[in-house]
Parts: sequence; C-alpha cells; structure tokens
Amino acid sequence: MSRTVYVNGEYVREEDAKISIFDRGFIFGDGIYEVVPVINGKLVDQDYFLERLDRSLTELSIAWPCSRQEYLNVLKQLIRRNDLQEGIVYSQVTRGIADRDFIFPENTPPSFVAFTSVMELLDNPAAETGISVSSSEDIRWKRRDIKSVNLLAQCLAKQDAHSKGASEGWMVEDGFVTEGVSSSAYIVKDGKIITRPLSNLILPGIRRRTLFEIAERESIEVEQRLFTLEEAVNADEAFISSATTITLAVVCIDDQIIADGKPGEITLKLRELYKKRLVEEANSAD
Repeated sequence: MSRTVYVNGEYVREEDAKISIFDRGFIFGDGIYEVVPVINGKLVDQDYFLERLDRSLTELSIAWPCSRQEYLNVLKQLIRRNDLQEGIVYSQVTRGIADRDFIFPENTPPSFVAFTSVMELLDNPAAETGISVSSSEDIRWKRRDIKSVNLLAQCLAKQDAHSKGASEGWMVEDGFVTEGVSSSAYIVKDGKIITRPLSNLILPGIRRRTLFEIAERESIEVEQRLFTLEEAVNADEAFISSATTITLAVVCIDDQIIADGKPGEITLKLRELYKKRLVEEANSAD
C-alpha cells in the first residue's frame, strides 16, 4: 500500500508527491528539517522537537508555515493515515518557491512537506551487539547547530563509513570528535559520561538533552568537554544517540575494539530508561 505524504497543504500518495524545481530547498538547500520518533502510534519528544524547529527557523529567518498546533496536527494525521505504530515522521520547511536568486525572496510562503517511515526503535537488534564507527574529517559549514537540509558532507561521511563496514561515522575537527554523522557522540570513563559541549559546531540533540535529564536523575555524572579518538578507543564505553537509534553502544572505532567489545553497563541502563520514558509519554499522549 502506498504511503500518504504531505506536500504544502495536501495529503497525497507518495508517487504523486511533487515539489517545484524552483523550491529553494531544492536549489540552495535553503531549509530545515526535523525527525520525530513515533511509539505506539504517538509522537514522542514533541516539545523539544518544536523548540528546536523554532530555533532553526529563526536562525535562518524562515517563517513558520502554519501554527505550531497545525504543524503537529499534520504529523499526527500522517501517523493515522499510514497506521504508523513505530518509526519516525520526517518534516521539512524551506524558504519556498521563487526564481533562482541568492537574496531572500519577499512575500514568498514557506514550503512544508512531511512523510512517515516504519522503523524498529525500541527493539533494535543493534542494541544487543553494539555498532562500529569509523572516523572522517569534519568538512561541514560552521553553523551545525541549525538542522539544515544541507547534508552533502554528512552523506559523504556516511558513505565512507559504509564502505569501511561501519554503521556510523564520527567526524573529527582539529583533533577532536565533533559528533556522529547523524547522531550525538559520547564516551564513558570511570562512570562518567563525556560529550562535547554545545556550540555552533554541533547540533543540539534532543536525545542528548533527554539523556542528560535521565543521567541527572540517576546520579550519573556528565562532563561536557572535547575528547579525542584516542580517548574514545581507550574509554570504558562509547555510544551514540539520535531519533532513530535512541541510544546505541559503540563497540569499535576504526577497527579498534573498545573495552571488551560489548555494550557497556551505563549505555544499556540509559537506553532502557529512555525506552521506558518514551513508552510512558506515548501512553499518556492524546
């Protein structure tokens, strides 16, 4: 059965979905996107997602395409129309359709598209085994805090990781890990979680934010500082977080095994606590 997707005010079959060749997202990558997990047919982490979406739009001076509630209603309608129980909703807002010109067009309404994808989030088999990552140079622009649709550098890094048999890439700049290609990056040493502090050089991850809240509640120390690949290889644990992975242990970096090569205690604990939080949020959602 064909998926139903959303394109600028209309719900259409995916094979019938079209955007203009003059859409600035298509021509310039002039837009932002968000990915929201769906558990038991409900959006989760939605408050933090709306906050980050608003920030990205504001940083690029792109207007909301509708009210926040209307935006949420579109995503919820897609979940219902596609009978999505577990997976994600992807949504994208661009500056809109205008003749090609670098200057922002005036009086141009933003474009808004969205679609669902089925994914196994809670019982991901990789949670039991952990994943491997490979490192690559971080060649992205300097406003990585904006969730922009400009993802060519990430595509190159992800393809490089895939070609090396890794599931994810960790990007490195000036000798320090910035973040994963499509995730936040962490290591654990002596019971302490270590991750890079927020700045314009990394995306403010929603899962990162929630994991901090869980860690504080569980009295797990978090240190926000730069760390190197060498530190990561010699850590007790390493892991990633994202909308599609929740948390997953990293057990190998550039073919070097971390600790005993198995998901660590803190990583597994955080994942189970996060899963519980997501299920509770889904069950209490309207």
